[in-house]
Amino acid sequence: MACVHLHHRRAVTMAYRLMIAMAFVMLMPYTVPASDELPKEAVLPMELAGKAIQASLEACNKDGYRVSVSVVDRAGVLRAMARADGAGPHTVDSSRKKAYTAASLRRPTTELAELINKVPTMQALREMNDQVLMLGGGLPIEIGGEIVGGIGVGGAPGAHLDDACAQAGLDAIGAAPKVPAPK
Repeated sequence: MACVHLHHRRAVTMAYRLMIAMAFVMLMPYTVPASDELPKEAVLPMELAGKAIQASLEACNKDGYRVSVSVVDRAGVLRAMARADGAGPHTVDSSRKKAYTAASLRRPTTELAELINKVPTMQALREMNDQVLMLGGGLPIEIGGEIVGGIGVGGAPGAHLDDACAQAGLDAIGAAPKVPAPK
């Protein structure tokens, strides 16, 4: 009798283990690692940031403009910056702020400057924080349909010229155009 009782207990224990194992296997597909829940974002590589800056500097230099060029990431944090020989000291901050504004607001700064001039209630955008600069020369960097940063040029004698130099940087890295091609 003890042998039958022991055999029955082992069978019940084995059945419980089997049920637990089956429940575990059945629930496995429903468990998701925490890393799979994290958002995935494209990052602008330093190599592309440098290439965009070099192309912008060359475009402006070709026309005789001494400028500074800054590239920021999607959060507006500076990735790279260069100041051409002879560029004014103010161009460093203006290029960085234009890049920040374009990345942060996801629009060309010329477009934003025109918008706040046309729509008085949009003037508050100027006061958003001390990093925003509503002056042409900043373009968002869009690659593969995703904004990955911004480029800003400061120092050419006109916002449309800063825009053209910034667009040369976008063109050099295959980013989506943000300034219409000259006619």
